[in-house]
Amino acid sequence: CRSTDGMLKCRLLQLFAKNIPPYPGPNKMRDCYCTVNLDQEEVFRTKTLEKSLCPFYGEDFYCEIPRSFRHLSFYIFDRDVFRRDSSIGKVAVKKEDLQKYHGKDHWFPLQPVCADSEVQGKVHLELRLSEVITDSGGVCHKLATRVLECQDLPIVNNQCDPYAAVSLLGPSRSEAKKTKVKRKNNNPQFDEVFFFEVTKPLSYTKRQFDVEEDDVDKLAVVDLWNASNLKFGDEFLGEVRVPLKVLGQSGVHDAWYFLQPRDNGNKSVKADELGSLRLNIVYTEDHVFPTEHYNPLRDLLLQSAHLEVSDINLFRLVLHHTKSLSSYPALLMLVCVCVCVCPQENLRQYVDRIFNVITSSGVSCPTVMCDIFFSLRESAASRFQVDPDVRYTAVSSFIFLRFFAPAILSPNLFHLRPHHPDPYTSRTLTLVSKTIQTLGSLAKSKSANFKESYMAAFYDYFNEQKYADAVKNVSGYHVQFMIKRAQGRNRFGLKNFKKRWFRLTNHEFTYHKTKEGALCSIPIENILAVERLEEESFKMKNMFQVIQPERALYIQANNCVEARDWIDILTKVSQCNRKRLSTYHPSAFLNGHWLCCKLSADTAPGCTPCTGGLPANIQLDVDGDRETERIYSLYSTYMSKLVKMQEACGSKSVYDGPEQEEYSTFVIDDPQETYKTLRLVISAVQTLEQQHMQYKRDKFRKTKYGSQ
Repeated sequence: CRSTDGMLKCRLLQLFAKNIPPYPGPNKMRDCYCTVNLDQEEVFRTKTLEKSLCPFYGEDFYCEIPRSFRHLSFYIFDRDVFRRDSSIGKVAVKKEDLQKYHGKDHWFPLQPVCADSEVQGKVHLELRLSEVITDSGGVCHKLATRVLECQDLPIVNNQCDPYAAVSLLGPSRSEAKKTKVKRKNNNPQFDEVFFFEVTKPLSYTKRQFDVEEDDVDKLAVVDLWNASNLKFGDEFLGEVRVPLKVLGQSGVHDAWYFLQPRDNGNKSVKADELGSLRLNIVYTEDHVFPTEHYNPLRDLLLQSAHLEVSDINLFRLVLHHTKSLSSYPALLMLVCVCVCVCPQENLRQYVDRIFNVITSSGVSCPTVMCDIFFSLRESAASRFQVDPDVRYTAVSSFIFLRFFAPAILSPNLFHLRPHHPDPYTSRTLTLVSKTIQTLGSLAKSKSANFKESYMAAFYDYFNEQKYADAVKNVSGYHVQFMIKRAQGRNRFGLKNFKKRWFRLTNHEFTYHKTKEGALCSIPIENILAVERLEEESFKMKNMFQVIQPERALYIQANNCVEARDWIDILTKVSQCNRKRLSTYHPSAFLNGHWLCCKLSADTAPGCTPCTGGLPANIQLDVDGDRETERIYSLYSTYMSKLVKMQEACGSKSVYDGPEQEEYSTFVIDDPQETYKTLRLVISAVQTLEQQHMQYKRDKFRKTKYGSQ
């Protein structure tokens, strides 16, 4: 079973912070912003709202989570112009608790932010009780505490130089014994053993391996620290306290532990003392089986030649298995031949699909137009400095109004159809065109753009930050500040890491010291592959590599979500290059050899198959198995309704009697065939349900407490 770490959507449209304590000064107001974090890694930041103690943010955050995590956290900060921004409070939700708040508005009280409570990661320990015969002939017990390794430690101030301090805690605490510091490594391998005397010497005849009664309450304490050069001292990363009673009769205990906060006696905070945060969190997680498990359900869904697509997952599944629908004109044809008057759900799907095709086509924007758009953006931003979005709307409003909306409204004028569409289809295209145009304008008041009240309500679905972000990137440029390692273009130059501005257009990938003047330009046709770089290469997270004919450019993104986005967009823009590689090296070439395969030639062919480089006519963003799993989940949720519908079809087929009241609103044209189809659907869903249950039972049986 392939488990995805989840799809996260934080609806910050209805996010409030209230009762924030005032600033201790004559001006009581604060300039607040909120961050979204996976554990200690920031993946999103809202705008700063000035001079307010009850800010309304009105922002959405949406992402595919690319890694495992323990907590989803939200931090409220007060911006300070002269000093480091100060944290006001936080909300931390455990991953297993996200389902409690799924899709619901909820007020969360802010909790204090303390260095001793900001922990993440896990540690592998082995405790072993052994007996030692003293010089006098007595026997004493010694505890051997082995610190083997840690995983997923946080990066503090752009560094992670961890070490462990081990002690024995009883009525008094023994002196701590420390491991060596592991530089630039948040997954350190320690494998060091420390010995502690547990009991006083006993007579030889009373020799035993059981922990003495006086020692049962003793704790082996392992603290993790980040060795810091700052004057404030080393930073606390977390601790583990293991009671000696876990040793039992065997005298041996081997387990993984999550690092925990340190209880340092801080005063508790009353509810709402720091304020509250209103959140709407949507979190979904899919457990996807291999393809063959879904064949019966998938074949059943796709076998009809007259399939009417009314569910977004089924829509994506059809696209995945219909390669000719991957282009914008073909997609428009799909809308034209759809049902005459689309229900809102169908209309939403068409708008969604066309919008995605339009916004993802930015990298194909002609070079001349890219240059014009760039000049237009900079000129508008300089002229209208009060409006932060003018640099985007100056471009997007123009191209959506003059190019995309007319092509949707009158496809025959752009040779997308031979004839003008009929009135019913034309009405559908008018609604799609109007919605696309409104999205492109980044309009603040969405309802003002529609005469029909139901269209204003329909547009609320698109009132998410991800749509605005996609529009902002449509002009063909993708710009961000990241860290890169020198490529070694100069034979004797230092290969160090530096922060640079990166910019992507449809014809080149460049980096700059400032936003103007490129230090290096990589033509898109020279990009042979874009892949992740293993963390062990430079002991740095969120790294990826842009592979060129003679060298690779190593880049560190700001977080895991941005790293995945850059890999996706660079892969898409270069996927048609003729010389794309089929294999690559997942680690760097250092000290005369590749770290992954140990080959000494820097020109050695790759040792791992590339993940990108699919043909352009294949949808890169559709996972057919995952979409089928989601359709199964919907069927499973409404299984009782499927069964009732089957019973209604059976009753009507056999007795030709009245339909059940629940199904009296529509006509069952062929109850016998519908009955057969429902029977097949229910059978396929029940089979998958049994496989899921068996998987959970096997996983529960195999999972051992303390295992990794």
